[in-house]
Amino acid sequence: MPPTPMRVAIVVFDGFSELDTFITFGLLNRLGTSGWKAELAAPSARVTSMGGVTVDTPQPLEFANEAGAVVFPGGLYSRAIAENSAVIDRLQLDPVRQLIGGQCSGTLLLARLGLLADLPAATDVASKPWMVQAGVRVADDTPFHARGPVATAGGAFAAHYLATWLMWKGAGLEAATQALQQTAPVGQKDDWTERLLAVVRPHVGAVPG
Repeated sequence: MPPTPMRVAIVVFDGFSELDTFITFGLLNRLGTSGWKAELAAPSARVTSMGGVTVDTPQPLEFANEAGAVVFPGGLYSRAIAENSAVIDRLQLDPVRQLIGGQCSGTLLLARLGLLADLPAATDVASKPWMVQAGVRVADDTPFHARGPVATAGGAFAAHYLATWLMWKGAGLEAATQALQQTAPVGQKDDWTERLLAVVRPHVGAVPG
């Protein structure tokens, strides 16, 4: 059975992390021939990353409400954004029909949207105090944690795990494996791919493939 087409909203704001964002963006779009399309969504038509890279954002913030999956990368201003009701009120996500992930400080937005409940959340060291202050139970010493349709990741290169989880949950193991092997370092294809799959495997549950 071919993978189900999926539109993915990668929600970015000024100060977004390039690694969190573009690793996930690049990996998910490897499934383009299967009908997957990851797009940047933002409250403005253009945003600038923490490293000074300015990009156009083809989708408005509300695209996240209709996408099949939503990802919140980390960023310099995630804490302020999480406290900005004018932004948060524009997001109406539904874990019953969507896969939802947050990375590093992006997990604060999941907490603010009420998506974590008692779910332990992976995050980076700098964001941990903010998460604790928000009442979130932080999963220490792990780069990735997921339950059901909600996942969290900590550390910029944990984007590989978040993307792997999304592909496996949404498109199946075979499609995820093929996408990872296409991007694996030369000479390390099997080892690198299996390492990513091994981290995610306990969190995917019963999925196709």
